[in-house]
Amino acid sequence: MKKKIHRYLLLTTFLTLAATLVLAVAIFHNMYRERIIDDMRTYADVLGSMVSSGEELAQRYQSNMADAKRERTESAGEGTAFTLRVTAISADGEVLYDSQTDDGVMENHAQRPEFIEAKEKGEGYSVRHSDTLGSDMYYAAVRLKNGDILRISKEENSIWSVFRRTIYGILAIAALMFLVCLVLSRYITSDIVRPIERLAREIGQEEKDEFAAVNEKDIYEELAPFILTIRQQHADIIKGAQMRQEFTANVSHELKTPLTSISGYAELIETGLAGQDETPRFAKEIHRSSDRLLALINDIIRLSELDGGQLEFTREELDLHEIAQTCVEMLQVSAANHSIRIQCHGHRSMVHADRGMMEELLYNLCDNAIRYNCPGGRVDVRVESHGSQVVLSVKDTGIGIPKESQERVFERFYRVDKSRSKSTGGTGLGLAIVKHIVALHQAQLTLQSEVGKGTEITVVF
Repeated sequence: MKKKIHRYLLLTTFLTLAATLVLAVAIFHNMYRERIIDDMRTYADVLGSMVSSGEELAQRYQSNMADAKRERTESAGEGTAFTLRVTAISADGEVLYDSQTDDGVMENHAQRPEFIEAKEKGEGYSVRHSDTLGSDMYYAAVRLKNGDILRISKEENSIWSVFRRTIYGILAIAALMFLVCLVLSRYITSDIVRPIERLAREIGQEEKDEFAAVNEKDIYEELAPFILTIRQQHADIIKGAQMRQEFTANVSHELKTPLTSISGYAELIETGLAGQDETPRFAKEIHRSSDRLLALINDIIRLSELDGGQLEFTREELDLHEIAQTCVEMLQVSAANHSIRIQCHGHRSMVHADRGMMEELLYNLCDNAIRYNCPGGRVDVRVESHGSQVVLSVKDTGIGIPKESQERVFERFYRVDKSRSKSTGGTGLGLAIVKHIVALHQAQLTLQSEVGKGTEITVVF
């Protein structure tokens, strides 16, 4: 990770320096070019004011070569010298005089852009390739009093000669900046990665304040959510591992109890220690323990399917009241055996859900309400529609759930009254399955209970 961040920072630095260098060269070139054109315009205006025709200009240059040479090499700025080419052109484009070339061999200049512009507007400018000198030139032309054209020109190469004198300094500064950025990128990379590395080292340690590392001064504010997320995920992983470990221990314990009973009673029958009058009772206990073992295994398998998140279920439009009524009728015998009266209330209420899961949800809620009720008690199942919501409630008049246990009753194998649960044949997984089914259907689950008065569980679809 460090190398990748470091590499990206250096690449960004290099591209930034390169872009800055190219931009600086472009700006320098344009500014210098504009300066040369301004100087040439000024020089052309000065010469134009001194003569009235191209012939007069030629005579002056020929009569005083020393002065002409000094004029041509004069600089517009202090410390900068460049060679100017002076050309006199007649109104019809014939070259009357050129300071660097024999005017007798030069072609007609009537089609030169600077000549045409100066003839029409009084002055003209262009940057183009000179066929006569074989190089790129800057041109500035002015119209004289008699209609002749005075043209001043300069080679473009002289600009790059000035730039070549400064390029080494520019490259040296760029190299120095790159080295500085190299050092800074190493420091910044280490500073960014340091809290993550420390978190990796300390993630398994128990800390008094699990968010202490986030509040230290050397941590970037932007990294705080990232570190908090890692810590939260780590805590969730540990919690999940602990839950799996606890679940495995509970499963082993729950399976051991009925298996021990089955094994013990079977051994008594096998060795003949059980009399003929006791054999039916032992067989009944074996049968009861087998049923409990089978129910426990079925619930464990079902819970594992719901936990996996890959369970396929089909949603369809269902009348939840109809399903509740069927469940109540099915549990009438069980309720009667416990001296409990169970009834279904409400009206037709349609939900978009899986039929099998809704039947399982109702069975577990009603079965729990019967098991944890008091003799002579009652269970009321109610299904009603309230606008776009369907509300299912299962209310009993049983033993109730203490406040400290109400948040845990949906955990696996958690029992408020362990002895009562085992005596009634409960597996301790019914409400855990209910919680998963509710979550799969994006419904809301609430519980209200008071010790000695009963419990009401509500599901809102």
